[in-house]
Amino acid sequence: MEEIEKLRGIIKNSDKIVFFGGAGVSTESGIPDFRSVDGLYNQQWDYPPETILSHSFFMKKTEEFYRFYRAKMLCPNAEPNAAHLKLAQLEREGKLTAVVTQNIDGLHQAAGSKTVLELHGSTLRNYCMKCGRFYDQNAILESTGVPHCECGGVIKPDVVLYEESLNEKVLDGAIRAIAAADLLIVGGTSLAVYPAAGLIDYFRGNHLVVINKAPTPRDKYADLLIKEPIGKVFSQIRI
Repeated sequence: MEEIEKLRGIIKNSDKIVFFGGAGVSTESGIPDFRSVDGLYNQQWDYPPETILSHSFFMKKTEEFYRFYRAKMLCPNAEPNAAHLKLAQLEREGKLTAVVTQNIDGLHQAAGSKTVLELHGSTLRNYCMKCGRFYDQNAILESTGVPHCECGGVIKPDVVLYEESLNEKVLDGAIRAIAAADLLIVGGTSLAVYPAAGLIDYFRGNHLVVINKAPTPRDKYADLLIKEPIGKVFSQIRI
């Protein structure tokens, strides 16, 4: 496949690769995305997902939030796919400097990636809003209703909900990584969620590659555009 060969060549000739990814990276691991035909936005709940996953909803209807969160946001049995594994390999080989992800599933780290900038946090981390004590994902999975800390405080997932700001330290790290990259690979994201999608504007490197099944606002700027599932694409890359 000509596109795969071109991508292989670009990766081979690049030394500071940054990967910017979204939900499409994890769909091949069985984690549903938000905007596809069978994604969360097209399923029936009493409230739209963006309402349920908002800060104000969490504060006002915490039990209903957790009902949705446990059912739809936690995927403890998901395994890294070819995209996660290839990115981890490129990092080990010294070619990839960072993964910037909008995902909250921890699969990049599970695959072995070390420098992962999680723009929207992680379902693997949770904390007590009262005392700050840390809880892992099992604490949420094994609880019912609203999970509480031993101190009595409510436990909150360390994820960025709608109406909340991104972590400034993570955001700064992502900007620095993208600005210093010679190759930016954008994969599995519609680039519809801001401010995350705006980070692409900081790229000044040699090649922009977009790998996504659906069109994105950056397609016309890409040196290489591949409209295939990213796991399928990365499984064919031999460096």
